[in-house]
Amino acid sequence: MPTWLIVLLIVLGVILLIAIIIAGMYNALVRLNTRVDEAWSDITVQLKRRADMIPQLVSTIKGYAKHETEAIKQVSEARAKMMGARSVASTAEADRSMLGALSRIMAISESYPDLKADKNFQQLQNAIEDTENKVQASRRFYNAGVKDLNTRIDVFPYNVLFHKFKKREFYEVDAKEYDRIEKAPNIEF
Repeated sequence: MPTWLIVLLIVLGVILLIAIIIAGMYNALVRLNTRVDEAWSDITVQLKRRADMIPQLVSTIKGYAKHETEAIKQVSEARAKMMGARSVASTAEADRSMLGALSRIMAISESYPDLKADKNFQQLQNAIEDTENKVQASRRFYNAGVKDLNTRIDVFPYNVLFHKFKKREFYEVDAKEYDRIEKAPNIEF
């Protein structure tokens, strides 16, 4: 076999190997990006689930606490804000508003023993607490995916080869809210 043919085969082999490595790197970024999209979808599903429970919660509370209109209004406004949130930051802000409004509603319910004993209210309480746990888990999964994706985008040679991929925003809470939100609310009646 002539030398030029051996050299040509080696060069073609190296080019093929480099192409395979670059394709693998690109596919790894696509997988990470898809994982972040999936995790964000999990968050929005859980937040929508919680928002869908709000009208039923408001209806139940109205039956027992007719004069608590301000708290009911706040929870309804927080729900509207949540449903209108489109970015990670606006969703996190709406989530904080919702948690605050729900906390006020739950505190008000303490004043109404009949409400606390209502089976529908107890079921809603359990469903909301379960949803809060799922939101927390989804948020952690999302932020882990964002961390992995952002790290990969920043390291060499990814940062040189793949400009198509953009860093994603973390689902963050402000420092004073972090400790309170990190644990799902414990709603006891």
